[in-house]
Amino acid sequence: MIKRNGILFAGKRIVLGLMVLSSSIFAGEITVAAAANVGYAMDKLVKEFNKTNPDTKVLVTLGSSGKLVAQIENSAPYDIFMSADMKFPQSLYEKKMTTTPPVIYAQGVLAMFSAKELDYSKGINLVKETSISKIAIANPKTAPYGAAAIEAIKNAKIDGIESKYVYAESISQAVTYATTATDIGFIAKSSLYEGNMTQYKENKNWITVDPKLYAPIDQGIVVLDTANSLVGMIKNDDTKKAEVKAFYDFILSANAKKIFTDYGYIVK
Repeated sequence: MIKRNGILFAGKRIVLGLMVLSSSIFAGEITVAAAANVGYAMDKLVKEFNKTNPDTKVLVTLGSSGKLVAQIENSAPYDIFMSADMKFPQSLYEKKMTTTPPVIYAQGVLAMFSAKELDYSKGINLVKETSISKIAIANPKTAPYGAAAIEAIKNAKIDGIESKYVYAESISQAVTYATTATDIGFIAKSSLYEGNMTQYKENKNWITVDPKLYAPIDQGIVVLDTANSLVGMIKNDDTKKAEVKAFYDFILSANAKKIFTDYGYIVK
């Protein structure tokens, strides 16, 4: 995994910078900026992709969709953006920063989770109980799952619990908070199918939030246009384009859809 926040070159150092940059870029690497919720499935996605593309190294940066967009708008050298919604990739498309329009690759599902066993028979109304004093929610301004959680609470006509909210920077951090620091949390259902999270049981530690309470979390993918940047000028070769296209096509393939389904997503 790698995180790049931009590359600066100045004066005579540009020549050395170009040499280092080109040696990395032409080594069969593509960079993917992905919403945090995708991280739980990403290892399996990359392994499946590498079965047919063994020479392509996929470097992934995970974060909240809003923060990743901010990086992209500030020239972060990503090839593909996998958002947790359609709004953020659509904004990049309208700014002519992508070479493809946003396409839905999966539909996310919201869950309520606690490391403790709780009585989930009350559904989302459980958050009103006095025993629930802290609720982990991803920042709704930058994390679509956080926005969905706030929408679900509002549509359930639950008021007066704002003081309980503990905001996380991303949906993956909301999982950490819900596991260690809060009584309950609104998380991506995909997180429940990986690693230590598999020990927690449905209806005891977690439930799926009624999908009628929030708008569908359509998650969009776009190929980014880096042609006008220094990085892009070097990366803009046929081999690089083919590798990026191959990963983009894979994410929309039946094999990838199977993996997304295994991680609790809805795919069509």
